[in-house]
Amino acid sequence: MASVVLSEAEKLYIVHGVQEDLRVDGRGCEDYRCAEVETDVVSNTSGSARVKLGETDILVGIKAEMGTPKLERPDEGYLEFFVDCSSNSPELEGRGGEELGTDIANTLYRVFSCENSVDLKSLCINPKEHCWVLYVDVLLLECGGNIFDAISIAVKAALFNTRIPKVRVLEDEEGTKEIELSDDPYDCIRLNVDEVPCIVTLSKIGYRHVVDATLQEEACSLASLLISVTSKGAITSMKKVGKGSLDPESIFEMMETGQRVGKSLHIALQKILDEEENLGTSRPKVGFLG
Repeated sequence: MASVVLSEAEKLYIVHGVQEDLRVDGRGCEDYRCAEVETDVVSNTSGSARVKLGETDILVGIKAEMGTPKLERPDEGYLEFFVDCSSNSPELEGRGGEELGTDIANTLYRVFSCENSVDLKSLCINPKEHCWVLYVDVLLLECGGNIFDAISIAVKAALFNTRIPKVRVLEDEEGTKEIELSDDPYDCIRLNVDEVPCIVTLSKIGYRHVVDATLQEEACSLASLLISVTSKGAITSMKKVGKGSLDPESIFEMMETGQRVGKSLHIALQKILDEEENLGTSRPKVGFLG
């Protein structure tokens, strides 16, 4: 993961500020940086989104393709994740970027392994034979800290934007089945993203923890807790990262903060997505296409 080199004096300044609930950029310990969210930014996808969280820049594209259901889930579709860490950081070139991309993809698989996160049964076309497979491609354009949260926000926004063509299964007299796709671009299936979790990363700095850490703050943190939280505040998964340790009391405090911050994050994100949806084709193109 991309990192910065800080002197001991700079680290001390950051750590002492966090203990007083005052971070270098003026935020409190539970405040996110200003985020830019834009959907429908890539034309040849079923759904897409671009999220800029501070200096972190993420682009997500989702492509819906027909496939065969998995043997253990014959009446469901499924999601496949691919993460490309082609940012400008030299540390993310080659093997370093591949390892980070694999780690992020595995984290997303774990987050979406919860049964209620996405209605996979709605992606089934014909049990045991045909289903929709959603290929979720994540591109890390720039790394400015807290990439897991930014990616989870972008994935949820892209899923909200995803439109899957409606299909009909036709059967002839001989029992042969054919699939007919609707030609109407507005005759499509929309995914319900109400239960899609977002990741909240809490970084332990000194005796306190912060959300949405910058690269400088990540350099001062030895351990972080990744918590996936639904819009109702339910925790679906947790993952500890970093070389340091976390005591049980800190973990419980971080879980409570994650639930509280996660609910607020979902509310703010859904408000932005609904406002953009209501604008329709009249909305101005900014950000990635600006």
